[in-house]
Amino acid sequence: MASDLSGSTSVSVPGFSPSDSNGSSEGNPPTAAPVDDAINTLREQQIRLHSEDGKILLTLPPEIDAEADNPACALTWAEISQQIKQRLHAGERLWQADTTVHLMTRGRLLDGRQLQEIDDSLAKVQLRLERVFTSRRQTAVAAATAGYSVEQQSAIAQLNPSNTGSASALAEPLYLQTTLRSGADIQHNGTVIILGDLNPGSSVVANGDILVWGRLRGIAHAGAKGNARCLIMALQMEPTQLRIADFVARAPETPPDYQYYPEVAYVTPQGAIRIAKALDFYRSQTSGRENQ
Repeated sequence: MASDLSGSTSVSVPGFSPSDSNGSSEGNPPTAAPVDDAINTLREQQIRLHSEDGKILLTLPPEIDAEADNPACALTWAEISQQIKQRLHAGERLWQADTTVHLMTRGRLLDGRQLQEIDDSLAKVQLRLERVFTSRRQTAVAAATAGYSVEQQSAIAQLNPSNTGSASALAEPLYLQTTLRSGADIQHNGTVIILGDLNPGSSVVANGDILVWGRLRGIAHAGAKGNARCLIMALQMEPTQLRIADFVARAPETPPDYQYYPEVAYVTPQGAIRIAKALDFYRSQTSGRENQ
């Protein structure tokens, strides 16, 4: 059950006077449709803030293309930041302290500085930014690097969340040059490549493969939409849990005492997850193709 936290907002329509909205300009017929379009555009450019299932969704306005019919409606980052602060302070009595916030960017490109500015604004009213939903790879990288949980979606999925399960094509790989700390959670509709470590308490869920160019000590779930042919690869494999499609493997209670090598986790024809040295796995795959 969602409750709206957004207060009433008066908007001015660039290029239209009050008389324009009712068509009372001298010598001109009513122009309701263009005015309605402009008002709808301005409404789309408003920050949305509402609670849902014990968390708060902060939705940013989508970017307007420079070639749009009314580019004057587009907001600068300074205007968006100011609007966020105003809406947060207007509704600060409507939520409990330390409530988590999910940021819905709607395809807007954000860098680390802008994300930190949003986080600071939330912290001033005792809210905590936890997860960033985005369709932009640069925003996903900036958010993951800053330590936020990230879910990278397609642009269509962000505009119409009810269709999130309908897309079958994989997105382009998500490349992160960072170490994921405890509590970080990355979800991506494609392959995830991490140049760094996956620490205990962190997790990566990918519809494609997962490659960790470092130590994998958290949770990794490849082929999340059911593709059991996906792989999980790491320079040092010490996972809390591995999942490929619907198959699950847990780390032994007593880790084996051996020298670490780059390894690959895959699903065997018998339906179990097996971990093999990367070189051995490559040789087995090569010999298998040669014998076909």
